Amino acid sequence: MTTRPPDESRRVAFPGPAAAALRQLRAVLADSVAEAYVVGGFLRDLTLGIHAADIDLAVNGDAVSIARHAANALGGAFVLLHEEHATARVVLPRETGETGTRRTVDLASFSGSIEEDLARRDFTIDAMALPLDDALAWADGAASERAAGDLRLLDPCGGLDDLRSGHIRAVSDDAFRRDPARLLRAVRLAARLGFAIDAGTQQSIRRDARLLWDVAAERQRDELLRTLAEPGATASLRLMDDLGLLCLLIPELEAGRGVEQPREHYWDVFYHNLETPSHLERLTTDRGNAEDEVIAVSPWRPQLQAHFDEEVSDGHTRRTIVKLACLLHDVAKPATKSFDATGRMRFFGHDTQGADVCRGILRRLRISSRGVDLVETMVRHHLRPTQMRQGVDLPTPRAVYRYFRDLGEAAVDTLYLNMADYLSAKGPVVESGDWEGHCRLITHILNGGLDQDGAPKAETRLVDGHALMESLGLSPGPHVGRLLEAIAEAQGAGEIATREDALELARRLAEAGLEAR
Repeated sequence: MTTRPPDESRRVAFPGPAAAALRQLRAVLADSVAEAYVVGGFLRDLTLGIHAADIDLAVNGDAVSIARHAANALGGAFVLLHEEHATARVVLPRETGETGTRRTVDLASFSGSIEEDLARRDFTIDAMALPLDDALAWADGAASERAAGDLRLLDPCGGLDDLRSGHIRAVSDDAFRRDPARLLRAVRLAARLGFAIDAGTQQSIRRDARLLWDVAAERQRDELLRTLAEPGATASLRLMDDLGLLCLLIPELEAGRGVEQPREHYWDVFYHNLETPSHLERLTTDRGNAEDEVIAVSPWRPQLQAHFDEEVSDGHTRRTIVKLACLLHDVAKPATKSFDATGRMRFFGHDTQGADVCRGILRRLRISSRGVDLVETMVRHHLRPTQMRQGVDLPTPRAVYRYFRDLGEAAVDTLYLNMADYLSAKGPVVESGDWEGHCRLITHILNGGLDQDGAPKAETRLVDGHALMESLGLSPGPHVGRLLEAIAEAQGAGEIATREDALELARRLAEAGLEAR
């Protein structure tokens, strides 16, 4: 058995909730399993000094039965993850006063020795194990300076060395053939930890890249979104492309490679799409970076932090879903490229056609309905903020009202996609005067559509359908709804403010024949 002490330079105390969960599990496991080990990402993150909430356990027994028993004993919930591979999850109850996502413990069965199990894992930094009793000693603070060195960390594949050097290295040559989802996981871990993928592992990924087609769509989706959720999305996307994975995952992007754009664009279509997500990151995170002069003039409200942090699809935040829209926003440009009579390059309809293409991509990846609708709406309307300007004049209040009405919950997101698109188009050459003018446009739209709390403006309705029919002598029908919408639009534009104004407007519109349309 290969044992090593944990890395003392990085090792941290167990998070309190995780320590409590381990104590509870030790009591449950005492009579049902001879061996149990803390393994995987939880152990890796603790060794790196990263506080991890969820626990991975390997047990030499029936993990599914053990998890079911543990869930009942601890008052948690049982989730079967994979019957064939004997893996299950216990979703633990919240402690008093605890908020946020509930903690989980994933249990997996192993046969043979624990070292044989570790040799079947994905990467060396995940192929370490600590006996549960040693983990409890660590969690309880019983590991003094002397005892810490006695903790029996199993590291047969050299994971600690790779943690110290910052490398992602496959455990074996057939690691990706055993589970092709690991192809994407390598990129995601590199992004999360700031590590480099070992050169030999990169060669193996390129060799086995086409095995990605054998991965279930849900797992492809999860790895893609988790990678986009990490900082430096563009670097991760470029790495995926370099490894031959990106266009296997989303073949529709390949058509943009080498497709030139008008000279005001720095990148071709393909790299423009890849660059845009990181500009979205610049615009919506690290707002205190005073050295970034481009971001310093862009519109922002403190309330928007919560907006972009909101979980909206497949367990991911709005920021991540907008990054996905950024990646796909110009996917239809190659198919719509043309030249007008003057020789000017045009891409008529790439926004609407791109929205349709996106819907197909996202359904294939099993993105939730809400996520599909959000991305489709953003892509369909990503040019609209710029098109709302009337020559040199800013959009009218009526145009701003219609924008927020039509785009609904995607309205703010689309404004930030539009700005990220602008920055990606300019590349490293952003002319400050033009950018400041564009930011004034977006600020004007934001201010026109959001209240002081950062929520979409909600005007008190001046009149309802019953009052409208009674005052104007109208019969029920769709014409009443059209009149009410016209009133709401005029109110949103600041053109009317009282019940009397609303009834007078409705009377004029009715006399003009609106109800007949």
